Amino acid sequence: MSFRAIVLIFATLCLCETLSSISAQTASTMVNSGQRPVVLVTNKETPEKGINKLKLKADVIFPKSHPATREEVLELAGQVDGIMWVGHMPLNGEVLDRGGSRLKAISTMSAGMDYVDVEEFRKRKFPLGYTPIVLNDAVADSAIGLMIAAGRRYHEGQLAIDQSQWTGGPQWLLGQDIKGSTVGIIGLGGIGQTIAKRLKGFDIGQLLYTGRRPKPEAEALGAKLVPQDELLQESDYVFITVPLTNETRHMINESTLAKMKPTAVLVNVARGDIVDQRALVAALKNGTIFAAGLDVVSPEPLPADDELLRLPNAVVIPHLGSATVQTRNNMAEIAALNVLAGIAGTPMFSPYPY
Repeated sequence: MSFRAIVLIFATLCLCETLSSISAQTASTMVNSGQRPVVLVTNKETPEKGINKLKLKADVIFPKSHPATREEVLELAGQVDGIMWVGHMPLNGEVLDRGGSRLKAISTMSAGMDYVDVEEFRKRKFPLGYTPIVLNDAVADSAIGLMIAAGRRYHEGQLAIDQSQWTGGPQWLLGQDIKGSTVGIIGLGGIGQTIAKRLKGFDIGQLLYTGRRPKPEAEALGAKLVPQDELLQESDYVFITVPLTNETRHMINESTLAKMKPTAVLVNVARGDIVDQRALVAALKNGTIFAAGLDVVSPEPLPADDELLRLPNAVVIPHLGSATVQTRNNMAEIAALNVLAGIAGTPMFSPYPY
């Protein structure tokens, strides 16, 4: 079994025990001369599991506004020892500057870090945590749901019902099969691998993936490394699970969409800006591809009058990939432990590897 697989099992099956253990370790090493540290949580709706974990060893404050304004967060940053950064507001050197010498640690409550100036944290050697792995299952489940909904034209069917156009018939609203299909995963990381495991139950014909180098886990998953062009040309379903970087921004565009089958379904559970959305709308309208299932779009939130939302072959949900009770509780607890450990000067449970 690979190291990544061991970590995943550890994180998902033994999380509660692990969190309690690490919390105890953090408590024993907290140095504050009898004075409790103060932690800012940037969103009042953060799960209580994480807040309660913080309150064991720190005083917790929130911005007065909901959602918080940036200026409010920046003003509070200089009054605290740590921050649990909940949401996708830019996290950069400005925050660290306003935090000053008192601020000792920050953890996001997310796996994606495209809104974080990681290079600034690296230069300053500032403790930064995040919460990967524990959301893999929830995001993979959402991805499979979008695959089915888009491929089987669920949104189009709902529109037909709403508009009293339920006509029926042997050729009405025919969708795409999953059994025997070729599935491509762009980015076989933790989420991509979890999607691949889910696909084993669908009797797909072939699993392809792209990446900078072969993944050791790929063999057990039955996945074949191919160039991106080949994946796009051969796949009936394409999943996007790469992080958003300068390199991946708009990697799916007019040119790459044109390489896909007209019967292909695109599923994006990563970040909206990986896809050139205007090019995607055009491809869906003119039949370049069959359909798309999107958990992420650009911008977020998407305006209600956006053209994407008027397309019958686009299934769009509002960034719900990790939105399950247990997943968000786990993310909040890990973020809390990261912050407490960083304040104490001990290794974080889940440090960002900058």
